[in-house]
Amino acid sequence: MSVPVLSAEGIALSYPGAPAPVLEGFDLAIQPGEVVAILGPSGAGKSSLLRVLGGLQRPSVGTVRMGGTVLEDVHPRLAVAFQDPCLLPWLTLEANVAFGLDFKRQPPVSPAERRLRVDAAIAEVGLGHARHLPPSALSGGMAQRTALARCLARKPEVLLLDEPFGALDEVTRAEMQDLLLKVVADFGTAALLVTHDIDEALLVADRVVLIGGAPARQVASWTLDLPRPRRDEVATLGALRIDILKALRGAVRHH
Repeated sequence: MSVPVLSAEGIALSYPGAPAPVLEGFDLAIQPGEVVAILGPSGAGKSSLLRVLGGLQRPSVGTVRMGGTVLEDVHPRLAVAFQDPCLLPWLTLEANVAFGLDFKRQPPVSPAERRLRVDAAIAEVGLGHARHLPPSALSGGMAQRTALARCLARKPEVLLLDEPFGALDEVTRAEMQDLLLKVVADFGTAALLVTHDIDEALLVADRVVLIGGAPARQVASWTLDLPRPRRDEVATLGALRIDILKALRGAVRHH
């Protein structure tokens, strides 16, 4: 195994005044190019975990590393996408993608490099025809593609995704899942996907991690060795889905 591109060791997170920690004793290591899905009951701390892993919030205990370097703040090669695309309404699609290059701690790039990155990111998500449109003219799927392109323009080593497809219809959601896998294949980017959808986790992830309990910690994990695409692997995925659902129900009872 190579050095994990992102790792967490002994992570705990407490909020002032809270009766108990949100997270405790959490460990995780993500390899380059790996897709890891995080499942868990509502309120189990999935989004809190993602904020810690993204450098947006420091853990109360434990260490997060990007490669071999301790992560103490946001990192230029680590990008986060949320369920809300968070597009700026006064900017065009193209300008919203470029805006990611101005984020905190993002190394400056030349105008020529900036143009190359933005063009490549927009082409990757298939929105070249819409680059001059405002966010108000975009569908939900197009807005999420734009948010993903904004991440890609930064050339991240890791994508952290907090239920980014949860508000989309089934067809658009499937398209976005396929796009995520294309991005991982084309860019070699690792991805951590927080989702409440077992089927989504089974379709896209190399590994599924279930968190639960109070405070939350890893309670189970599954490695998927099936090749993609997996939409036709009904029998194999169905048996695994039942196992995960049983574990998830157990996590809910103990949450």
